[in-house]
Amino acid sequence: MTQSKVVLVTGASRGLGRGIARQFGALGATVYLTSRHESAALLAQTAAQVDAGGGRGIAVSVDQRDRASVQALVDRIRNEQGRLDILVNNAAAVVAKALTSAEPFWKKPLEVSDMIDVGLRTNYIMAYLAAPLMVETPGSLIANISFYGAVSYFHGPAYGAAKAGTDKMSFDMAEDLRPDGVACVSFWPGLIYSDEVASYVASAPEGEARAALEQRFATFEHPEFSACVLNALHEDPALMSLSGSTLIGAELGARYGISDIDGKQPLSYRDTMGGPSAFILAR
Repeated sequence: MTQSKVVLVTGASRGLGRGIARQFGALGATVYLTSRHESAALLAQTAAQVDAGGGRGIAVSVDQRDRASVQALVDRIRNEQGRLDILVNNAAAVVAKALTSAEPFWKKPLEVSDMIDVGLRTNYIMAYLAAPLMVETPGSLIANISFYGAVSYFHGPAYGAAKAGTDKMSFDMAEDLRPDGVACVSFWPGLIYSDEVASYVASAPEGEARAALEQRFATFEHPEFSACVLNALHEDPALMSLSGSTLIGAELGARYGISDIDGKQPLSYRDTMGGPSAFILAR
């Protein structure tokens, strides 16, 4: 990057958000990263990884549901940097074991629905409060993380509602932001080879057991890939023509000639899990 970017990644203590923050650090960015207070130690580790990669990591524990806390973060970024180039809305309340169980929704804990609040609504809050700064930052980009579950059954109705809502919300936000030259997209990564998955594979005994796990996860994409794609999107002269779109990371990577950090070309699951919905402006 010719200029050090200022990036905000929410939900960066683990998983996709951690890898995205880490890679933006490798690209030389100043990265503000958030997580809930209970994950402060993990978030500090991510910030250290950003620093080690050549960027500057600034860890901030934030309750994404609390407007005052989010506003304080945006005010801090304004005071310290004067700009915000990229916002990656990734934070979500995921009750992992319950969410991924095969039980029908009424047999899962009601807390599974929390991701409609900490996920969809909190993305709205963050974008709402960050927008005034981003309209002052030429060519800035909001990327709301979604997934194929927006259009296909994946983990049940709470997950589907959060992701489908994210896609439509991004489309509508884009229309409101367009006159100010700020882009907003919904972004679908693939299945993620996170640090947690890597540790799980490494914990298997050497030999057939580990080889089987390596084969199972061979097509999963590293979270760093999403950061590389989003960075290229931000630098694309045609960025505003893509604003309002729901974009599949693997397809966008192929468009920009970006491979995963291990050299493979990540897969699009459009044929098996569906493609983005088409939204229109009423006439």
